[in-house]
Amino acid sequence: MKARTRFSQRHPFLFGLALLTLAVVLVLGASAIFRSSGGGGSGEDRLGVVYIEGMIVDAEPVVNFIHDLEDDPSIKGVLVRVDSPGGAIAPSQELYQAVRHLNEVMPVVASYGVVAASGGYYASCPAERIVANPGSITGSIGVLLEYLDFHQLAEKVGVNLELLATGSQKGAGSPFRELTPEQREVFTGMLMDMHDQFVSDVAVARSMRKEKVLKLADGRAYTGRQARDNGLVDELGTFDDALEILMQYCGMEEFPELVQGPVDEVPFIDQVLGEGRLEQLVQGLGPRLRFQYR
Repeated sequence: MKARTRFSQRHPFLFGLALLTLAVVLVLGASAIFRSSGGGGSGEDRLGVVYIEGMIVDAEPVVNFIHDLEDDPSIKGVLVRVDSPGGAIAPSQELYQAVRHLNEVMPVVASYGVVAASGGYYASCPAERIVANPGSITGSIGVLLEYLDFHQLAEKVGVNLELLATGSQKGAGSPFRELTPEQREVFTGMLMDMHDQFVSDVAVARSMRKEKVLKLADGRAYTGRQARDNGLVDELGTFDDALEILMQYCGMEEFPELVQGPVDEVPFIDQVLGEGRLEQLVQGLGPRLRFQYR
């Protein structure tokens, strides 16, 4: 009688494939359990690191990541690392509110890299403590309004744009029309209101008198050391120094696991053109008028 061979002997390829599939399923299952337990399953306290980098044009990725850290019971404190010259006003304000609310829930320490100016400073100033390198560029509290004016060039080449609008202010800022005194006054009023919002929020976040912030808010940038001396920054130090300060706030003696983000997903078009090029192209094709904390 012929001995019966095993399935693994008769179909070694299929048997190996089945084992590989089983291994993948087990790994995925273990990963799901790992993620649902908050990572590691050890229940150890961790720290979050939030990166605010480049031009601020969209706050959503950073704000969402801050909310994730806030909802994670293993996160005991957050370091906000800033390398940004600022950007659009509303996103800077959204970041300000997110950092301010987070600091009411857990300790938040800000660390400044090369530059944390204008909107970059605005977004992070509600932190419990701000640490900057002596040569970090910060401050630059103020508002910019920029627009292109082609009306003289258009006149020279004989181009005339017909602009129909429902009111005297509706077409203000067209690159083919010079601003009228009335339109300039309207834009100046908007600038000053946005400036007042910036100054008021800094005064609240830093527990400073508004009059003092106003004196510092003439648009100039400061080094980290100058900002320390005028009250916009608490102390001088590196990223590691800021991390140690955060650990002290959280009562940690050993270096904890860091949860860092948000993850920067580079769009395909940026991979082709170079990172940041898509953003520049969009900005170039965007609204005629751009109010910025930059």
